[in-house]
Amino acid sequence: MTTFHEALEESTWEILEQIPDPEIPVLSIVDLGIVRSVEVDGSKVTVGVAPTYSGCPATEVIEDSVVKSLQSGGIDHVSIRRVLSPPWTSDWISDRGRERLRKYGITPPEKGAARRDSLLGDPMATERIVACPRCGTENTKKVSEFGSTACKSSYKCADCLEPFEYFKCI
Repeated sequence: MTTFHEALEESTWEILEQIPDPEIPVLSIVDLGIVRSVEVDGSKVTVGVAPTYSGCPATEVIEDSVVKSLQSGGIDHVSIRRVLSPPWTSDWISDRGRERLRKYGITPPEKGAARRDSLLGDPMATERIVACPRCGTENTKKVSEFGSTACKSSYKCADCLEPFEYFKCI
């Protein structure tokens, strides 16, 4: 039999799965990997949220969405704990999130690439091969280091000629 604690934690995760990232609405904040924990203490729920990078303008919007969504779902006592260590990495994007990004037209970062980049030292030292999310070719060219948000770069496919964004490894 499920305890009240277990049921509250489960319903919290279900609600969090429905909260879209404000900058990439095809991803839930859970798929993005920024929800680091759910702690239940009696009827109080504390959600640990890791910003994607310091100064991310969406951080406060996401935290407000978490509180409002959980309260709308009947969880009255909600608090947010901002998790800064370990820092968020694009490796935390779920497999489902990576597939959603691809279908949305954004090339997801290669899994494990952020860790490899940090071990190599300067992640900007070598040009990354980025496949087009539409046709799959690697015949692409970076147009700009920054896309619609600071966490994405703008690319253009030389085969299908479509512009697309690449979610940077962080």
